[in-house]
Amino acid sequence: MPRLEPFAGLRYDAELAPLGEVIAPPYDVVDEAGRARLAERSPYNAIHVELPEPDEAGGLDRYAHAAVLLDRWQREGALQADDAPAFYVYRMRYHEEGLGERSTIGVIGALALDVEGGSDVLPHERTMPKPKGDRLDLLRATRTNLSPIWGLSLAAGLADTLRRAIGSQPAPMHAPDEDGVVHELWPVVEAQAIDAIRNLVASTPVVIADGHHRYETAVFYRNEVRAGAGPKEGPQDLLMALVVELADEELVVRPTHRLVSALPADLDLFEVLRPYFEVEPTSVDVAKLSTEMASRGALGLVTRTGTFLLVPTEALHAAAEADLDSSRLDVVLGVLPAHEVVYQHGTRPVADAVASGRADVGFLLRPATVAQIAETAHSGRRMPPKTTFFHPKPRTGLVYRRLDG
Repeated sequence: MPRLEPFAGLRYDAELAPLGEVIAPPYDVVDEAGRARLAERSPYNAIHVELPEPDEAGGLDRYAHAAVLLDRWQREGALQADDAPAFYVYRMRYHEEGLGERSTIGVIGALALDVEGGSDVLPHERTMPKPKGDRLDLLRATRTNLSPIWGLSLAAGLADTLRRAIGSQPAPMHAPDEDGVVHELWPVVEAQAIDAIRNLVASTPVVIADGHHRYETAVFYRNEVRAGAGPKEGPQDLLMALVVELADEELVVRPTHRLVSALPADLDLFEVLRPYFEVEPTSVDVAKLSTEMASRGALGLVTRTGTFLLVPTEALHAAAEADLDSSRLDVVLGVLPAHEVVYQHGTRPVADAVASGRADVGFLLRPATVAQIAETAHSGRRMPPKTTFFHPKPRTGLVYRRLDG
């Protein structure tokens, strides 16, 4: 079963590096303009090490520069190592349209890598090929877990256990982000609470929600270290992870839509869609189309001439691998002529991409449910790539895990 261990984290000093100035979104959702804004916010912002730039004056490539920065920040006192191993209870408080005030609570610890494939840690989606070199070079240079992967625990009651561990004490580390999400962190060092958390996480598999490639990179790095240093277990055998209970009240799952381009100019798309969908024109604004989709059990289609509801036929239900819009759309994309697909979050960006000509059409999907994610995990199957988008995204910079002490 999964093994989650406490660790002595590296955290920012609130006076030298206020948390609101130094946390950053996950590296893979930050564009160049976003990186520049974060870098200007503070010389200690996490983006300087998560998406490092070379130090040309010092003759350092981007990875060596990140390692130098981490060491410098510690010498300057901006980063300080905790005295004792801890679990870090992490809560995100936010407002979700249609749901009101919400919170997601989880625990950050060091998760043992399931390198033998014993089903302790399970992927929930099939991953697409992606170079591991960038994250691997960064891990080699810094010997630090800079951001946690996100795991979902099937253990009922984990959220309540974490709430009991922090009680009513205010979070010693807290800050809002640019989206209004409040991020809060509590170190937990009390032995009884640590044992309760560790035992509960160990009682059932952990499903990777976000961070599949970082997990695979960590396994590769662990094997690389073992090849040189022998079989003795070390810090490289574990990876920093945020573990959250797989429960409706703890998660908001958003869909990932598809933008399709490079279709043949003479293609009759509706003719292709007809065996798989009942196509219904709609005058509903694209921002409100998801409500209509949910009520009709339909996907959405955005074209330059209008928007449409796509109600799946029985033939499509039978052909789809799973009861998921991503699986249903995979069937249809598989019969289209050669094309390109880009994954997009949010309905308005889909409509803008189609209207501007950056995409030929956009397919809108309904989100997978927590029940579907749990059923898929229990069955050992995987969802198609980019089926889920968990919200909000944990921030980088709340705590780092050094592998070299």
